[in-house]
Amino acid sequence: MTRSILLIISVLFLSCQEASTGNNADNLGISLPNGFKISVFAEKVPNARGMAVGSKGTVFVGSKSEGKVYAVRDTNGDFIADKVYTLAKKVNEPAGVAFKDGHLYYSATSSIYRLENIEDHLDNPPTPVLVTDRFPGEGHHGWKYIAFGPDGKLYVPIGAPCNVCEEKDSIFSTIARINPDGSGLEIVAHGVRNSVGFDWHPTTGEMWFTENGRDWLGDEIPPCELNRVAQVGQHYGFPYCHGNDIVDPKFGEGKNCNDYVKPVQTLGPHVAPLGMLFYTGNMFPAEYKNQVLIAEHGSWNRDKKIGYRITMVKLDGNQSKGYGDFATGWLDGDGDVKGRPVDIAQWHDGSILVSDDHAGKIYRIWY
Repeated sequence: MTRSILLIISVLFLSCQEASTGNNADNLGISLPNGFKISVFAEKVPNARGMAVGSKGTVFVGSKSEGKVYAVRDTNGDFIADKVYTLAKKVNEPAGVAFKDGHLYYSATSSIYRLENIEDHLDNPPTPVLVTDRFPGEGHHGWKYIAFGPDGKLYVPIGAPCNVCEEKDSIFSTIARINPDGSGLEIVAHGVRNSVGFDWHPTTGEMWFTENGRDWLGDEIPPCELNRVAQVGQHYGFPYCHGNDIVDPKFGEGKNCNDYVKPVQTLGPHVAPLGMLFYTGNMFPAEYKNQVLIAEHGSWNRDKKIGYRITMVKLDGNQSKGYGDFATGWLDGDGDVKGRPVDIAQWHDGSILVSDDHAGKIYRIWY
């Protein structure tokens, strides 16, 4: 074999290797497992936060600082959104959206609203219907991720009104649920500092949620958490215990961390885990089926930033068998932030969508 032919083969081999790593320009500088690709699905979605997918393929997006609720449409099937509608504006931190029976529900700090038959009225949204205004109005952790569970109820977190405190009002530091008409308020989980993402196990139907750990105990503690709700009413430790066994120096005196539900998986310290998803599609390889993907928004109070990525928790039943990177590159080696993943939604074709409130974009990841 001649030297020139060997050179051509080597170049072709290296080109194929580069194309499969996810470190090339086609993947926006994001590193992914071999065979995966990422592209921009939608731009000009300022402060894109929680997402929900409608029955007709509309992607609904809440914001936080923008005070708006958006609808994003790919009308020609090229996997790039060509329409961005504003459905609501001047709302107090409408970070969460949920879709059920043709209606869109969106959160405000103290309220939940509904836009009825919304996919038929994207150009001319109906007047919002107030579902409930029974939630506290405190701004600290007041924004709310929302989602409907398999029981048909709307789940709503009520975060702690502080970094760490023992609040007298038992509504704080919980995850609650209500009926679609706003009735039947019930606490599902206690001792939850702030959850900004949850999903339900595709086999057991149990709720799992991410939790952001408290600040100002140092760079390395406490960890953030992935938790499981085995039964309604359990307590997850806040503000007394953090992670598996870290007793809070102010509120933990006399407390035993074994009295509270331990996380399924401790996550990085201050990575700010937000949206999470049990992947149930058929596009990804089989080893991703029913596994947990987590959007880590990224730290803001560490000497060295971490997070700014999508991670995966590998499960065997209800037990974690590992936690590691799935998509990285929104934080470069110099600590410069290119994006901050917020939520993950599964699209109709089995790909996933990732919102980025820093860049005001939604990405699509496919295999």
